Amino acid sequence: MEFEKRHGSSSSMDLFYEALNDDLARYSLLALGCAAAAYYIWQLTVRFSDHLRRLSTFNDDSQRYFVPAHEKFSWIKNHLIYAPMFRNRHNRELQLSQAINMGTLPSRFHGLLVTGVVAMNVILCVVTVPYASDESTTAGIVRNRTGTMATVNLIPLVLMAGRNNPLIAMLHVPFDTWNLLHRWLGRIVVCEALAHTFAWAIPKAQDASWSAVGEYITGSSFLTAGLVTTCTSVALLVHSPSPIRHAFYETFLHLHIALAAVCMGFLWVHLNGYAAQKYLLGAIILWALERATRLFIIIYRNLGRASTTATIESMPGDAMRITLRLARPWKFRPGQHIYLYIPAVGLWTSHPFSVGWSEDEDKMSDEKSLPMAHQDLIGAPQQTTLSLLVRRRTGMTDKLYQRAADAMGGRITLRAFAEGPYGNIHTMDSYGTVMLFAGGVGITHHVPFVRHLVAGFADGTVAARRVTLVWIIQSPEHLEWIRPWMTSILAMDRRREVLRIMLFVTRPRNTKEIQSPSATVQMFPGRPNIDTLVGMEVENQIGAMGVLVCGNGSLSDDVRRVCRKRQSKSNLDYVEESFSW
Repeated sequence: MEFEKRHGSSSSMDLFYEALNDDLARYSLLALGCAAAAYYIWQLTVRFSDHLRRLSTFNDDSQRYFVPAHEKFSWIKNHLIYAPMFRNRHNRELQLSQAINMGTLPSRFHGLLVTGVVAMNVILCVVTVPYASDESTTAGIVRNRTGTMATVNLIPLVLMAGRNNPLIAMLHVPFDTWNLLHRWLGRIVVCEALAHTFAWAIPKAQDASWSAVGEYITGSSFLTAGLVTTCTSVALLVHSPSPIRHAFYETFLHLHIALAAVCMGFLWVHLNGYAAQKYLLGAIILWALERATRLFIIIYRNLGRASTTATIESMPGDAMRITLRLARPWKFRPGQHIYLYIPAVGLWTSHPFSVGWSEDEDKMSDEKSLPMAHQDLIGAPQQTTLSLLVRRRTGMTDKLYQRAADAMGGRITLRAFAEGPYGNIHTMDSYGTVMLFAGGVGITHHVPFVRHLVAGFADGTVAARRVTLVWIIQSPEHLEWIRPWMTSILAMDRRREVLRIMLFVTRPRNTKEIQSPSATVQMFPGRPNIDTLVGMEVENQIGAMGVLVCGNGSLSDDVRRVCRKRQSKSNLDYVEESFSW
């Protein structure tokens, strides 16, 4: 056996522990699968309940039955699901300076998930180890156990990192949460790899010397591949902390992928002949499938008789409105986002953006032809246009803004590739009262929800009877960002009966420019009092209430705090749209 060649003669006890290690690796996957299955059942229950609530409101405008809070569930939401790890801070970034970003704190629920994953790995790495035996036997078992666990954890590690992770849609868990778990599981894998390496090296050094350990490694391709695997895994950990990741994201991303490929390649050589190699094969297959899926989506969405183009228009306040004309029709739903590639500016790099508006246009093949008959218009091919609102930052967005601003008329058209759609795990259709808080370009995420809910109210397909949009901007000039979209919404049938818009301008040039166009569209100077606004909606609440927020970390944490405080008073759900990287 390969094991005998590398470690000396094999005994029945060695074979027993090898089989046990394989069983424990399977148990770890089984435990994660059972947790996912339990959460899936819970999500099915919640979705079915929301569906029944929406159906029951079609003939009941008061929706009184759904206003009171469920005592036990509201306590769970207040103290676990919505609760930050400490006090009120969750999504507001920890910054040592303007250049050093330490990331965000996980929520209490996320902390529980991370603790559970860490505890499971610690238990599986130390259980059944015969510590009373001689040191070499104990070290050998720990070595093999940690190596097997590090390898099997690559399967969920790769799965959690993918944009096309099927569990996102199945469990309605956002990519943001999977990204958090991916980072922590990666740290666990590195710790297990280090434990595996030192459990081999220390006994060898005790028997001979550290120089002898070096000779062992250089004289064996098996040991050399293992050392390179451990070193690359440590390099993956060292270059991944939040300050480095945020300061040099593009460099981090490409280096991360390259190091991961090198790590898996040398690990394959190291595991040749071992049972754990099948777990590495599973991780490689998942990685290859995810990459192939992304490539297929990009080709299918953007290449056809025509190609996808992006019209970039510079806007006030260092913002851009990007209109994508897709090569093929695209069914868009509120809450979705895309990854945008513009090779002329960012080469092969992509960035995620929420889709703010979508329309289907008739493609006229020949502008000089005679007017088409009605039957021809019905059968005419459709072209989908998606509109994005992007704030100028650094890197790709800065270059893109400069090119648009320098172009004639502040507008430029470039070849583009759109990957997606992703997201849409939240629906607001079953809530009688909906509040939408947006800060700056966060309005992009909310506009499709407003459009959908107003149309649904007119058609009688949603439960919404009160929809309040609160948008916080720095200057009245920022209203130009969404003026064409909001003009369409304000002209919708029965809009005045359901929609109220409140605009808060934090840095007006003078108070005279703050004028409310109507009773349903109001403008105010300064920042909103979140507690007062949510309290007013709770007092007039119709049915269950859903609060959706998309903005900076401070806004999200303020809305979260207020919603937690009112859990015992009414049936109120809090939804946060965020993207951590």
